[in-house]
Amino acid sequence: QVELVESGGGSVHAGGSLRLSCAISGGYRYGSYIFAWLRQTPGKEREGIAALDYDGSTKYADFVKGRFTISKDDAKNTLYLQMNSLNPEDTALYYCATARTIDEYDEGHYMDYGQGTQVTVSS
Repeated sequence: QVELVESGGGSVHAGGSLRLSCAISGGYRYGSYIFAWLRQTPGKEREGIAALDYDGSTKYADFVKGRFTISKDDAKNTLYLQMNSLNPEDTALYYCATARTIDEYDEGHYMDYGQGTQVTVSS
């Protein structure tokens, strides 16, 4: 089982930026997982926002394209989410997660989650 610990959340004004980090540890085999960022707001289901495939290719939800960037530092075993041009609709609890394949990510079938880190964007 992979252990995931998110950090980097906080409160920012609209137009600001944050970088989220996710420390990866545990039973992790390089190239065995899709790594992803999800978010959830009260009363809504968790939604995928960005995914990083085995080959380094990325996939983004339409509402974050051009603003958010997912990346991974294998030497540090850390997943990142750079978030720019934040707006109040981005306020949510953000999670990193794993999935077996990009199809399972698209279907909302995730394997491991962290505890989440809160992002609050004020207008």
